Parts: sequence; structure tokens; C-alpha cells
Amino acid sequence: MYLDFYGLREMPFDLAPNPRFLFLSPRHREAYNHLLFGLRERKGFVQLTGEVGCGKTTLCRALLRELGPEFATALILNPWLGPDDLLPAVAGEFGVGLEGCGGTPLAVLGRLNAFLLEQHQAGREVVLLIDEAQDLSVQQLEQVRLLSNLETDERKLLQIVLLGQPELRRRLEEHRLRQLRQRITVRFHLGPLRFGELEPYIRYRLSVAGGRARPWFTRPALIRIQLYSRGIPRLVNALCDKCLLAGFVTGRDRIDFATVSRAVRELEGKIGP
Repeated sequence: MYLDFYGLREMPFDLAPNPRFLFLSPRHREAYNHLLFGLRERKGFVQLTGEVGCGKTTLCRALLRELGPEFATALILNPWLGPDDLLPAVAGEFGVGLEGCGGTPLAVLGRLNAFLLEQHQAGREVVLLIDEAQDLSVQQLEQVRLLSNLETDERKLLQIVLLGQPELRRRLEEHRLRQLRQRITVRFHLGPLRFGELEPYIRYRLSVAGGRARPWFTRPALIRIQLYSRGIPRLVNALCDKCLLAGFVTGRDRIDFATVSRAVRELEGKIGP
């Protein structure tokens, strides 16, 4: 609705995890480097945690774009699967057929092991990423551990990245999951944006979307955005989108404190029709 008014080609604050809009704050860059290091150095298990909306999935998407053809990758986005559905889902993401194997966990592991050996012989690394991993059951986490057992005498055949909310760290502290926890050698916790990173974040997304010099967010407006969002990118996006709409309606390209405050009330449902 407001794209032409601001000279934009696309929505700058869409909530989709589009890696083109990934703003690498110092902590996001560090998280990204941890992921790349863990995979390229074949560390086996990598864990990335962070609050809801901090950009874990976007980092994950960017990582998949970075990995070249020497990597075979699979991404599990929906861990709310039945107890016997995780391994078939992993096989499906890798394109491993399960016809005629009976579908038992042992049979699926056998098909996956054959696939991993083929990839190893072809010189390809195989990476499995599981998003929202805090929602995996203990049984499913044990299945993930079993996947990590697939190996040759020299190396692991599968590298696994677990992405999740802070609850994942607490889950893995449970005594019954100690075998899995001990295998995770690369860990990083992604924090929110600091106030000094907020304006560069907003400008970056506007630039990627094709924006020119406008809109302009005043410093009080940025303070109000930070107070509401606590630096969580998803909340920043939702609020800035409302602010741009308000600026378009009023014909102003200067986003001030009052505009942000009104946008906050709209997001909270405190302004009636």
C-alpha cells in the first residue's frame, strides 16, 4: 500500500525469514560464524538458541544459501511430529525413498545410512538443520542422537544443527539427555539488537527494499521502538511496518515519537475502528 509513497520495490519489514534482509549485527555475525565454523570443521553437533523473533530462522536460511554444492542439506521446520515421524521426515527432506523398507525406525536408519555413505563417497558433506528444536520430545531427541551415530571409522557422516528458544538449553541439561548434550561442541546464544544497532537495522532493510533517503525515523521514535521491541527484530519489523503505514496515511515521511506510539497502540489492539 505504501511502497510507491516511499519509493520502495518491496515490503521492507515483512515477517518472512528472507535471508536477503538479514542484518548482521555483531552478535548475528558471530552466530553466523559459529554455524559456519561448526559445519566446515565437521564438529558434528551445533546448537543455536535465542529468544523468539531474534532471527534464528533467517540465519538458518542464510546459512543454507552460503553452503555450496559440496553440501547436501535438509531443514526440518516443523518438529511437532509424532514420535515415529521424525526419521521419515528427515529421510523425505533428503529425498531418501522408504518404499519397501517397512517404515520401522531401524529400517529408516538403514536407508539413511546408505544415503550418507553414498554422499560420503561422492565427497559431499551432509547437514541436517532442525528449527524450533525445543519442541522435540525426549524420544525424538534420542532419535537425533542416534542419527549422529552414523559414521565411518574416520568421521561422522551427518552434521546436525539444533536451533531453538532458550528452553532448548534447559531441556538439554536434563540428566537423561546427557549423552546428546555431551556431543554438542559448538554453542551460541543469540541476543536482541542493542539500541545503537536499531537505526542501522532499519536503514539496511529499507535499502534492500529499494528505499531512498526516506522515511526518516527521529531519535525519540527510535527510542520508543526500542522500548517496545526490546531489540527483538520480529517486533521491530511489525512496529516499523505500522509506522510506515501511518506515515503514508498522513502524508508524512518523518516518523516521530507520536507516530510510533500510535502504531504501538494499534499493534496492541488499543485503538478501535
